[in-house]
Amino acid sequence: MTKFLYLAGSLLLATPVLAQTTPPLTASALTVGQTAPAFKSQDTAGRPVELAQLLKKGPVVLYFYRGQWCPYCNKQLSQLQDSLQTLTAKGAQVVVVTPEIQTNIDKTVAKTQLRIPVVHDQDFAIMKAYKTAFTVDDATVQKYQGFGVDLKGANGADVAVLPVPATYVIGRDGTIKFAYFNPDYRHRASVKQVTQAL
Repeated sequence: MTKFLYLAGSLLLATPVLAQTTPPLTASALTVGQTAPAFKSQDTAGRPVELAQLLKKGPVVLYFYRGQWCPYCNKQLSQLQDSLQTLTAKGAQVVVVTPEIQTNIDKTVAKTQLRIPVVHDQDFAIMKAYKTAFTVDDATVQKYQGFGVDLKGANGADVAVLPVPATYVIGRDGTIKFAYFNPDYRHRASVKQVTQAL
């Protein structure tokens, strides 16, 4: 779009106005019965992680977490690792998705002893597909900075985006069988809930 200026009866062509920045992302839950969005990525070990291939082996449990700096995430992932056998015994393929970069994923793994495929969600692609991504407001960004958490740096991104720490169980037919989505990051799906959904 170009802005025009009128000055002393003359029409002056001003500098083109740049397009506005990308609108903020807002999160909204997917629901049971919906088709799970396909995704293809790789885990931090470089192994392919593709929903279609995972579903050939069994149902998929998809976890989203915020970062190694989040104690609620670390607690959930530790509990998940401790109870992992109860999920895999039902044939589940468990995948964890995060916006944080490799060095921070390494910290998460060290804190939680996690031995589950972890995907760094480049450009928040999976988070956007599952509608868990949201843009963090400036006040919250500054608040986190006061705690020593640089969201952009932690995620290697030029925008501050986090996921709602949702959990989805995807059946072998590709539909969502269980959905836990709570914008209050202090509340998470329990392993018992996920096991029952499987």
